[in-house]
Amino acid sequence: MVKISLSRLRQDLTALAHFGRAPGGGVSRPAWSPAHEEARAWLLARMKQAGLETWVDPTGNTFGKLGDGAPAVLTGSHIDSVPDGGPLDGALGVLAGLECLRTIREAAVPLKRPLTVVAWSDEEGRYQSLFGSRAFTGKLKMADIPKMRAPDGDRLVDAMARAGFNALEAPRAAVDPRTLAAYVELHIEQGPHLEARGIPIGVVEGIVGIRRNRIVFQGEPDHAGTTPMARRKDAFLAAAEYALRARELVVKGGSGRSVTNFGAVEVKPGVTNIVPARAALLQEMRELDPEVLARLDRECAALAGRVAKRRRIRVTVQRLSRNEPARLAHEVQRAIEAAAARLQLRTLRMASGAGHDAQNLATITKAGMIFIPSKGGRSHRPDEASDPRAIERGANVLLHTLLNLAS
Repeated sequence: MVKISLSRLRQDLTALAHFGRAPGGGVSRPAWSPAHEEARAWLLARMKQAGLETWVDPTGNTFGKLGDGAPAVLTGSHIDSVPDGGPLDGALGVLAGLECLRTIREAAVPLKRPLTVVAWSDEEGRYQSLFGSRAFTGKLKMADIPKMRAPDGDRLVDAMARAGFNALEAPRAAVDPRTLAAYVELHIEQGPHLEARGIPIGVVEGIVGIRRNRIVFQGEPDHAGTTPMARRKDAFLAAAEYALRARELVVKGGSGRSVTNFGAVEVKPGVTNIVPARAALLQEMRELDPEVLARLDRECAALAGRVAKRRRIRVTVQRLSRNEPARLAHEVQRAIEAAAARLQLRTLRMASGAGHDAQNLATITKAGMIFIPSKGGRSHRPDEASDPRAIERGANVLLHTLLNLAS
């Protein structure tokens, strides 16, 4: 039975992790940064060394293809990272895909369909969540591109220009769906469920939708020593009340899987002797059921209005991004399970609580995902890790899933 080389895959993972290595041991490799572009050049070189046909599209999506013709079976993930992240998120799916194609080419396995590995651009959303796969699947709107900015204000058009790309050409990356047969993505789970249950392979049935909003409460600045407490219009207190009540709303009024998070809080003017005049929260909500997600979004916006009215201040809710939930293809799930069975590995069907490029691909082709256990459920942190044997098992399941889909 054909199998991947774990030692070669681990060498690639170690090499890629050096690009953007932070002093504390984590990986900081945001899209379009110098570290990311160095990593892209390294990846292209590795693809060429593997004998693949390579190209980069107008969004920076980076491809390596084995075989000729169409439709192709696509696999991959991303090589950008969150700040001070780990070495496996995204990177595993790209490099395992590369290793699978390299293994198939070396073993001269006959294919009826070509295989392509891809590294998608800006999956982590420094400028726009799932940017590369959004453009590839025809979901990127030209009018939105000049507005896209990083949290520090850096414009996407400027970041891409520094890397040698014209952001306004990004919509040209849209693919003809008829050229695709399927898409399958290997990823670490980024959660505790597989490890806790001792199951080596997760078969993803669906990916949660995500809503990101900025809620801005506008009060009045007053002297913090002389203004009576009852007269204050404190924007921060409104924001704090909203955060607690919104969490309760999502926990009690959601599906039981619904989650929310407040990842950033900004208070102005930000000094101890002035009552906060402005408080802005970045809120994220995730849920697999689209109707539940839409309802929670509406109810949280209404809650913000009630809190502001009670505290005699103003509030605005700015919609930052909307990723819809995605159900993955039964055909790909069955191909994954058949590959795992051939390798005598147990599987668990499960939902993904994290967003992935596969949710965009699912709108234009048959898409699926394979999860492997994450140690301690940890991800988006320097100590993100999976056992080498778990990596080997996942990569071999990916290998035989690709063979199932392509031959």
